[in-house]
Amino acid sequence: MKKGWVILLLCVFFLASLVGYAVKLLKEDDKPKVVVVLNELNTQYWNIIKAGAEKGFRDFGIDGQVIATRDGFVEEQNRILETVLKEKPDVLIVSPILSSNIPILKEFDEHHIPVLLVDTDAPLENKTAYIGTDNFELGRKAGELLASGLQPGDEVAFIFSDGDLIHPVFSERIKGAKFSLEDAGIKIDKFNLNDVGSKIATETVTLPNELLSVKKVMTTILRKHPDVKGVFALNDIRALSALEVIKEHGYNMPVMGADGTSDMVELIKDGTLTSTIAQNPYDMGYISVETAWKVIKGEKVTKNIDTGIDIITKDNAQLKLDFLKQLLR
Repeated sequence: MKKGWVILLLCVFFLASLVGYAVKLLKEDDKPKVVVVLNELNTQYWNIIKAGAEKGFRDFGIDGQVIATRDGFVEEQNRILETVLKEKPDVLIVSPILSSNIPILKEFDEHHIPVLLVDTDAPLENKTAYIGTDNFELGRKAGELLASGLQPGDEVAFIFSDGDLIHPVFSERIKGAKFSLEDAGIKIDKFNLNDVGSKIATETVTLPNELLSVKKVMTTILRKHPDVKGVFALNDIRALSALEVIKEHGYNMPVMGADGTSDMVELIKDGTLTSTIAQNPYDMGYISVETAWKVIKGEKVTKNIDTGIDIITKDNAQLKLDFLKQLLR
């Protein structure tokens, strides 16, 4: 009889566990589904956006997923978006690589799936919101910082590609920097990466090709344009490549990036540079998920959410580094 009670208790325990597991599965299935599609995850900047999004998933009880291309190819991102569309998430958060992503994004709208753009805005007619940097303001402030260490009449090199002139992020940064530099009496020399055989204006760019082109252009600037006193490089990856060449040739001049990655901030801390601009990619990731949660609940959201910029100097460089290390450990 005692043996029978033991078997009965085991059966009751097993059934209770089974019911509990089933309830857990049902609860998880009830969670809203949000998919985040990013350009790539090979660089620190995009991994910080990913960290912010994943914190948002946890805080708001969302069944979330972050996906990215391997190398930032637009064709691969379109294939990813086609797959995501079939899964029918409650909200899509995406950073479109190029405007050629627009047709597939319109299909999400046709299927009544809200689309939030993160980091990169695009001319998508029915987008729910854009969450990211005001890139004109970033460029304007970057130009001011660069000009603050120069004299009226000095020359600054803009390193850009053909594609940058039509890209929604880089084109606005160029306009903003041009505005403040010219206002300060600084002359602008333009150096096109495509002139050194780069393919970075195409949809099949690879990061090593881009960095090689930046180094070639920076070498040309140092050899043939001795009046250049500073460089505006549009992002930290290009800025760091330019600085590498400047150091190799024994020169010293300010170079302005735009992202506030740890390698750039280290240069502020050690005194190589006096200041840089930092975006807030962690906030982009987190706020985009928070906005998705509001959309799912039926709340009205702001169409354009500016995640702001920070100016990094020697005074706050260590705080920024500590924050980045905590995020990426």
